[in-house]
Amino acid sequence: MDETEKTVSCRCCIVGGGPAGMMLGFLLARAGVDTLVLEKHGDFFRDFRGDTIHPSTMEAMYELGLLKEFLKLPHQETRILKAWIGDTLLPVADFSYLPVQAKFLAFMPQWDFLDFLASQAKLYPSFRLNMSTQANGLIWESGKVAGVTAAAPGGQVIVRADLTIGADGRGSLIRQEAGLRPQEIGAPMDVLWFRLPWKEGDDEESFGRIDRGQILVLINRGTYWQCGYVIPKGTAEQIKADGIAALQQRVTAAAPQFAGRMAGLNSFDEVSLLTVAVDRLALWHKPGLLCIGDAAHAMSPIGGVGINLAIQDAIAAANTLAEPLSGGSPATNELLAEVQKRREWPTKVIQGIQVAIQKRVITRVLASTSKAAPNWFLRLFLRYPYLRRLPAALIGLGIRREHLLSPERPSSRAGSAN
Repeated sequence: MDETEKTVSCRCCIVGGGPAGMMLGFLLARAGVDTLVLEKHGDFFRDFRGDTIHPSTMEAMYELGLLKEFLKLPHQETRILKAWIGDTLLPVADFSYLPVQAKFLAFMPQWDFLDFLASQAKLYPSFRLNMSTQANGLIWESGKVAGVTAAAPGGQVIVRADLTIGADGRGSLIRQEAGLRPQEIGAPMDVLWFRLPWKEGDDEESFGRIDRGQILVLINRGTYWQCGYVIPKGTAEQIKADGIAALQQRVTAAAPQFAGRMAGLNSFDEVSLLTVAVDRLALWHKPGLLCIGDAAHAMSPIGGVGINLAIQDAIAAANTLAEPLSGGSPATNELLAEVQKRREWPTKVIQGIQVAIQKRVITRVLASTSKAAPNWFLRLFLRYPYLRRLPAALIGLGIRREHLLSPERPSSRAGSAN
């Protein structure tokens, strides 16, 4: 063995410190499971990530007794999701009727969310988080995954684990190494993310604008607007070649009230590209390995539900796996299959809805040069406000919402009596 190589062991090794990985790591450690999370970055600070925290996620925080503390973090609240379609302001979803504690969408920087989960997980001695540690291979023994190899600041690390979780996102190395190939479902668009200044008198809540072939999402971040400009798939290089002035003109056409703020967007160095992908694995697991979150299913940004699905996967996995892992029993292939069975159907339903919206709305809008206006169906949301509760439930709660069933071991928390 190389002198810079070391071996560590754990019951569960989670590769990826995103929402799915951190939530599962927290819940397993809370149940007394020896858990190690590997995160390749040195911190959680990555701008222009999904920042939408849904009511179902906040309900999970409530079930954990953490909602009040969680909502002390900087965030903006949206109770009615609205969009300008041409000259019509359309209320699309009203979250105020949901049967949960937090009846709103919370827009919160993802790094704050992940830091919060990490701080809670670190209260349990069975939790370890190794930052700047990038998994680079799987360990196989007798046809079963027995851990991972990883590059860390001190050299190569061998992590031996009874169960390995692939939570390393849509470009998952873990699923690739396991020979798990996603089915590409496809998306007709990509998104350019950038910031524009926020000014006194601006709308307090986040919203969207659709008109004349343009789709612009505006998220109020308190001191600035985080903007998502939707473009046809594969056109980012051409837009960049056209120059920043052309993009400024496009944004101004979509949102004329920002015409005087384009100085806040003066270089493509200030623009991030989100390459949209929609896919899912046919099989989420192999002996000793389970994929969750984006590693199992990449979601379209429509509805901002990716984080919600990832958190629900983590809760379902903890509900199924915490007891056997904490008691020394194996995480059998049958148990891993239960997690997939629990979460696969909701994933398919949500992706099906997203794909339908992509085909029937996004593609048509991006190809249009005409003035936009709500069709007859959308106008029903203006006439009958109770209809807004349906998309609110779908976006805010999702399909087959998970409730916390995994236990907190009385002796698992730091400072608890043995």
